[in-house]
Amino acid sequence: MTARILDGKAVAQTVTQEVAARVAARVAEGHAPPGLAVVLVGENAASQVYVRNKRRTTEHVGMRSFAYDYQATLSEDALLAAIDRLNANPDVHGILVQLPLPKHIDPEKVVERIDPGKDVDGFHPYNVGRLVLKSPTLRPCTPFGCMRLLQETGESLVGKHAVVIGQSNIVGRPMALELLMARCTVTICHSATRDLPGIVRQGDVVVAGVGRPRFVQGDWIRDGAIVVDVGINRGEDGKLVGDVDFEAAKARASWITPVPGGVGPMTIAMLLANTLRAAELRDG
Repeated sequence: MTARILDGKAVAQTVTQEVAARVAARVAEGHAPPGLAVVLVGENAASQVYVRNKRRTTEHVGMRSFAYDYQATLSEDALLAAIDRLNANPDVHGILVQLPLPKHIDPEKVVERIDPGKDVDGFHPYNVGRLVLKSPTLRPCTPFGCMRLLQETGESLVGKHAVVIGQSNIVGRPMALELLMARCTVTICHSATRDLPGIVRQGDVVVAGVGRPRFVQGDWIRDGAIVVDVGINRGEDGKLVGDVDFEAAKARASWITPVPGGVGPMTIAMLLANTLRAAELRDG
């Protein structure tokens, strides 16, 4: 068996086009275009690339992009005050504070300071709680994007055993909630899990988000499983690789996401979808 590729670039382009069409229709009806404020603190090279891509794509779909770039020496109080101003700004429908933040700033304080109705990353406890209760509003972007990719397989997820490797607040935990909402039976694995390979081999769906290059071996994947690789790591040769040994897993899986070009593009696409959703919710 050779797995079919879940092309995140293509699906993200479809989602982005759908968002752009809805933004244009919204503006034609007399509503203001959604506004997304992206806040960058410091000069982390990877963060600068991510932020640049987010701002460019925001403008591409007809939304307003608000850029707030600060030095790494910005105090926590000053950042919280800046968020307060964005919360009060009616032109801003979505607020994203790029992580990681400098060590002197508590990311939990920052996330909880954002108005839940403008939390387009989907990290605020209110929005995570809505997901727990099966009534999501603004959903964590990466798991949301993974679910959109899983739709592309055309396979029903109902009753499938989904194994999530990693329990981070950004990926693992909300991913498990998304899969549970889709009526999968969900197992979450972490560093203390016993017989990790044996558990992964039970998975009809395997989602890897551990941040370790090629950690998931090909023989851990059962024949016909769907593999979603959330990891983005720099290999020894400098190339980007995922958390899954792609070539070995591809020989066993039915569907698999590549790295790069899989989950990554979906995160930005779903961020835009969340920003549009936040504007629509504000309209009532």
